[in-house]
Amino acid sequence: MLERDFTSEQIMFREAYRKFLATEIVPHMEDWRSEGIVDREAFRKAGEQGFLMIWPDEKYGGSGDDDFRFEQIIMEEGAYARVGDWAATLHSRLVGPYFTRFGSQEQCDRFLPDCVLGKKILAVAMTEPDAGSDLAGMRTVAVEEQDHWRLTGSKTYITNGINSDLVIVAAKTDPENNPHAMTLFIIERGMEGFERGRNLVKMGLKGQDTAELFFNDVRVPKANVLGQSGKGFIYLMEGLAEERLIGAVSYLAAAQLSWDLTADYVRSRKAFGKALSEFQNTQFKLSELRMQLDIAQCYIDQCVTAFNADKLTATDAAKAKLISSELQVSSADLGVQLHGGAGYMDEYPISRQFTDARIAPIYAGSSEVMKIIISRDCLGDHYVPFNTRNF
Repeated sequence: MLERDFTSEQIMFREAYRKFLATEIVPHMEDWRSEGIVDREAFRKAGEQGFLMIWPDEKYGGSGDDDFRFEQIIMEEGAYARVGDWAATLHSRLVGPYFTRFGSQEQCDRFLPDCVLGKKILAVAMTEPDAGSDLAGMRTVAVEEQDHWRLTGSKTYITNGINSDLVIVAAKTDPENNPHAMTLFIIERGMEGFERGRNLVKMGLKGQDTAELFFNDVRVPKANVLGQSGKGFIYLMEGLAEERLIGAVSYLAAAQLSWDLTADYVRSRKAFGKALSEFQNTQFKLSELRMQLDIAQCYIDQCVTAFNADKLTATDAAKAKLISSELQVSSADLGVQLHGGAGYMDEYPISRQFTDARIAPIYAGSSEVMKIIISRDCLGDHYVPFNTRNF
C-alpha cells in the first residue's frame, strides 16, 4: 500500500480520536443498538473534547482548520471502531457547513456554538415517501405569509430524526410554476406543528435513529430561512459532491475492516487439515479484493486532495461514491462467505458488517444515479479523450 499523506498533527489527532472512541463510545454501542438510538451524551462528549465540528472558526468553538483529512480520519476510525451507527459526521460535516455556506451571520452566531459543543444535534430532511433521488418529486411545500412561512409536508428516512434539535428542511416554494424552486428552512425542536414519527427499524445500523418527520402548518420565522428563498435546489446540488465524498471515505474504511476481519479469520480457521488461507480459492479471492481496495483508496485520497483545493467535481465524487459503496457490500459479502456458517452469526463482526453495508449503494444517491451522472460526463459532447487531458 502506498504511503498516505497525513501530517504529524493529523497522525496525533488520529491516535487521540481512536482513544476517545475506545473509552467513550465503543463501551456503550451495544446498549445503543438495542435501544435503537445513540445517547445524546455522545455528541456532548465529542464536542467538549474538540472531536465533533472541527472546521468552524475559533469564535464558534472550532479550530478553524478546514482540511478535510481531519474528517477523513474521524470517519476511518469510526469504521474501524465499528461505531458507524453514531451519525456524528452527518452532524459535523454534512449538515453543519450549510450554515457557513448559505446562512447569515446572525444564523451562524445563533446556532453554531451549540452545534460545535454537541448541545444541539443536526439533521437534514430531503427524502420523502415518493421522492428520494428525484428531488423534483418533492411534495413538502412552504407558503410565504406576512412575517413568516407556513411549512406543510412530511419527510422520511431522516438520520438523527429523533435526536435532532435543528433540521434543515427542503420545501417547494413555487410548485405550480417551477418544480426546482425550493427553499431551505431551519426547523427547531419544539416548533408548533413539528412532529416526529416512529424510530424506524432497519436492516443494519441499528443504533442510528432514523425517523419520519411531519410538518403540520409549521410557522417558520423568516429569520430561519437558510440563504435566499427559491435557491434551495442549487444549494443542495452544491453540497452533493462533499456528501458523496463523505460517503466514499466511510464506505471504503468499512470495506477495509471487512477485509481485515476476513483475513484474520481465514488464517486461523482450518478445514481439511489446513488453514483456509492456504487454499488457492481463498488466496485468489482476497488478493483480488486487496487490489481493488488499494486502488480505490488511492483514488479517494486523491479526491480528498482535490476537495481541499476546491477542485472536486460532481462526476469524480460520483465515481468515488459508486466504487466505494459497491466495495463495502462486496467485501462484507465475501467475508461472510469465507467465514462460512460463522459469518451468519451476529456474534461475529462480519455479520454486522454485511447488514450495515447494504444501505451504502442506496443513500446519498443510488448506484444507478451515480452511473447516470458518470455516463453524462463520459459520453457527453464535452468529453475529453484521455491523451488530450491536461494532467
